[in-house]
Amino acid sequence: MRIFTMKLYKSLTFITVLSIFVTSLMSCSDKVEQQMLHKAVAIESADECHLCGMLITRFDGPKGEVFRKETGDQVFKFCSTRDLFSYYLDPENKRNVAQMFVHDMSKMPWGSNSIDDKHFIDAKTAWYVAGSEKMGAMGETLASFGLESDAQAFAKEFGGTVINFSDITYDTLM
Repeated sequence: MRIFTMKLYKSLTFITVLSIFVTSLMSCSDKVEQQMLHKAVAIESADECHLCGMLITRFDGPKGEVFRKETGDQVFKFCSTRDLFSYYLDPENKRNVAQMFVHDMSKMPWGSNSIDDKHFIDAKTAWYVAGSEKMGAMGETLASFGLESDAQAFAKEFGGTVINFSDITYDTLM
């Protein structure tokens, strides 16, 4: 009977530890999902770029937004994808970014005055054109697109090289 009791105790201990572990994992999973639930926010006429302080709506080209892990629903807005990536590529910022958005320039082309939140896409899945003749708020910028085919068409018309999110470095921004 004593051996049976010891085996039962060990089994119950294992099950308890396992259930605590699974509960912890589920809790972490919920936090990750909560971080990914952010939605892009419309850019208002008085909004300033988080990096350079310029009024965002006064300039043409793609804009960006960042939600940091520790700031909840607070959004950091950027006047250009160049400023967005200058901010993001800083190692301190990179590890704290929960979600990033950029404009899909196939839906909001240069010269468009639409700055609402309908044309933002996930920056990590977007395609970019670096080195085109089109200028953003800070000069050269990365034109952002939801589809690679749209980025290719843009590059064909305005020059530049099509790249994805993981290809973007400080050198790309120069």
